[in-house]
Amino acid sequence: MKKLPITAWLSEDRPREKLIEKGKESLSNSELLAILLGSGNRDESAVSLAHRMLKSVDGKISELAKFPLEKLTEFKGVGQAKALTIMTALEFGKRRHQEIRPNKENIASSRDVFQIMHPLLGELQHEEFWVLFLNNSNKVLSKYQLSKGGLTATLVDTRLLLKRGLELLAVAIVICHNHPSGKLKPSRADIDLTKKIKNACNSVDIKLLDHLIITEKTYFSFADENQL
Repeated sequence: MKKLPITAWLSEDRPREKLIEKGKESLSNSELLAILLGSGNRDESAVSLAHRMLKSVDGKISELAKFPLEKLTEFKGVGQAKALTIMTALEFGKRRHQEIRPNKENIASSRDVFQIMHPLLGELQHEEFWVLFLNNSNKVLSKYQLSKGGLTATLVDTRLLLKRGLELLAVAIVICHNHPSGKLKPSRADIDLTKKIKNACNSVDIKLLDHLIITEKTYFSFADENQL
């Protein structure tokens, strides 16, 4: 069976034309994804394929964004080029969201830290460890990725943390890492690392204000739970 080009589809299956005539807001998520796909396979249109892809994640774009290249290409009709287009578009949207997010000049609570760091850590499938360096007004001087690890752990070099803090003349820091598993409870290693960093910071007059464990939906604050 010959695959039909997008120009031969029924009008209701032609999202590009719908976008031009009615605007981007008129398109469903499936139709937007279909435009990225460009074409479907010999059994279904791009809109049908897009609908099936979204249905596999209960319609959640955030879940589709987690799919690696190999997972996307498991869908019939999605080769490497289409998969890379989808991954690029979703990452671009994520970065746009980060760019337009209201800028919190000062850290006043753990919630402020979560709002800053969740876009960076919330959907990752591996652990990363970040540091927010603050001045004496609790204004963020820098967001710094200290390490990147595997599914369940990441190594942290305290010396690099202190070096960066001294270079920035930071007065305080907040440390953050994510738990891809979704578990909020800190591990023994999390607790021991927090103590180690706190003691190291005290030696150079930098205050550790908090340590956040971030998951996809929420967070755990050492300071809020009186565990600092």
